[in-house]
Amino acid sequence: MSAGKRLPGTPEPMHCWQGHAGVKLAGDSWGNPDGPLVLLQHGGGQTRHAWKGTGETLGAAGYHAVAFDARGHGDSDWAPDGLYGQDAMVQDLKCVVEALGNRRPVLVGASMGGGTSLVAIGEDHVDATALVLVDIAHHIEMDGANKIMAFMNQKPEGFDSLDEVADAIGNYQPHRKRQKNLDSLGKNVRLGADGKYHWHWDPRFLAPSRDLHKRQDRLEACARKLSLPTLLVRGGLSDILSEEGAQSFLRLCPQSEYVNVTDAGHMVAGDRNDIFASAVIEFLYRVVPIDGKPMQPPHELHPHHEGPAGDLSDIP
Repeated sequence: MSAGKRLPGTPEPMHCWQGHAGVKLAGDSWGNPDGPLVLLQHGGGQTRHAWKGTGETLGAAGYHAVAFDARGHGDSDWAPDGLYGQDAMVQDLKCVVEALGNRRPVLVGASMGGGTSLVAIGEDHVDATALVLVDIAHHIEMDGANKIMAFMNQKPEGFDSLDEVADAIGNYQPHRKRQKNLDSLGKNVRLGADGKYHWHWDPRFLAPSRDLHKRQDRLEACARKLSLPTLLVRGGLSDILSEEGAQSFLRLCPQSEYVNVTDAGHMVAGDRNDIFASAVIEFLYRVVPIDGKPMQPPHELHPHHEGPAGDLSDIP
């Protein structure tokens, strides 16, 4: 079951792995397969394409970067049982780690993917070398979370045109310039049998059955157990992770490092991939170095110019 047909010209996944309970997981990779493994997990409603720029930069720096669509998203299967909780996501992550040779990975997770990473490490499901949390911590702002859910729940009947899709995204992300070329939207929508454009995700992912307060208690318990190198990256314009929430996490995990990307929103890598990727590589070069030798990032990983806002593939 899916939202419809993929639009012509959209990228085919480079890899497919079997996740928990046989769910197919689609993924892409960059860099040297023998380099340190970095697993990139996207946020709710996103796809692996949100990590393309980061993955390319990590690959060029000597890491083996791998991003995959979460179950019910992008080119991965929809869960037959409709289960999309953290436990299922953690099991999928374990399956990908196993498929890649059971090497100890760096886990990089944005929003939903960060929560999955935090639980996977905090509850001893995955033995990771380092953790990067992107605009997510144990406490999030409910107003921001409700805004995301409202965006994802709009137009369940579908959109009549890609222009309508772009308008919806523009209203949600007014800090970004609306793109004239809408080709990148093909990564986010599917053409249904009804002739309308539908979001790529399984609508059951949005089922209002999750206890967010219980979820946050679980994340806090996992955060308290962290002992590995950890980097927290916050978008300065984010309405999901507040500065207060970030500082609360840092008090729980005093060994953690912190980067605040002042002119980025919740989608940090999409808004300012230049700053984000540089910060992650600077961190990894120290804590998970190539060939075991700490080194300084090359000069080209410190761009001084304004990077382009991410394309429309990294919403919401």
